[in-house]
Amino acid sequence: MPKVGCRLFEYIVRRIVYGLLILLVMTVFTFVVMRLVPGDVVTLQLAQAGVVSEEQMAALKSEMGLDKPVWQQLLIWLKDALQGDLGTSLWSQQPVMDMIAKRLPVTLELVGLSVIISLLVGIPLGVIAAVKHGKWADQLIRVTAITGLSIPNFWLGLLIITFLSLWFGWIPPIAYRSFLEDPAVNLQKMILPALALAVTLSASTIRMTRSALLEVLHSDFIRTVRAKGASERIVIYKHALRNSLISVVTLVGLQIGILLGGTVVLEYIFSIPGMGSLIFETVSNRDYPVVQACVLIYGGMFILVNLLVDITYGWIDPRIRHQSSNA
Repeated sequence: MPKVGCRLFEYIVRRIVYGLLILLVMTVFTFVVMRLVPGDVVTLQLAQAGVVSEEQMAALKSEMGLDKPVWQQLLIWLKDALQGDLGTSLWSQQPVMDMIAKRLPVTLELVGLSVIISLLVGIPLGVIAAVKHGKWADQLIRVTAITGLSIPNFWLGLLIITFLSLWFGWIPPIAYRSFLEDPAVNLQKMILPALALAVTLSASTIRMTRSALLEVLHSDFIRTVRAKGASERIVIYKHALRNSLISVVTLVGLQIGILLGGTVVLEYIFSIPGMGSLIFETVSNRDYPVVQACVLIYGGMFILVNLLVDITYGWIDPRIRHQSSNA
């Protein structure tokens, strides 16, 4: 057992190191690309003021620290980030950490709600498709899943708003309220974007649950359980489904990146003050510190979730852990 525990520890450390390296590459890439995009924050701010001169541009660049070489700006930002300082917004002059602390819980609520909806819809439909394998119910569910995978979530969000407003005269609340402040208004505001965001994950969950359950149902283990006289309900829900859900858990972890990416446009469409809409706004304004911090947070969350999935999956299935330790 100590040897296995040592291997698991080495596996976790290796995954953490890989995750940090990926996060560093993402940060450097975003930092460089944002400065290569045509137009900069100095030009945008002076253009809004109605006056653009070389002297003013030079003074404003010096004030923002943008007159230094890009590599020097990057080193300064990395040093401050390691100390927990993600900088100040070039537009609002607010600390970036304060902006993220205010908006991150909103995005986490949206993603969490969409995951719950996806599991509540995807797992039961996947079970039905597997149990009714080859029948009309299976065919219908499979077509529905393929359709769900083909629909962009931002287009579905626009379709939902248009359909409800034109046909029923109902639109979501304009103002956002936290769940603790007003649960009813919060759910009215969040349920529609959560549904639009959950479609892709629901479709993926249906397909994964169906394929994993079919594989387990045809295994020798299930044949033995059936030979002992267990009812079909016990075979499916007590034995087969429990073993097939490992793949579903892994899928959800891997799909977190897609969900986080989907929040960028959906939060803007539904006027939700989360991280996604913050990225949308600050990219347009070339607010470099905020964009870099948002990418860092999003990348960190994605890597953390996948690390937890890897650890959990490696703990459940020792073969993966041993393969990783021998790699």
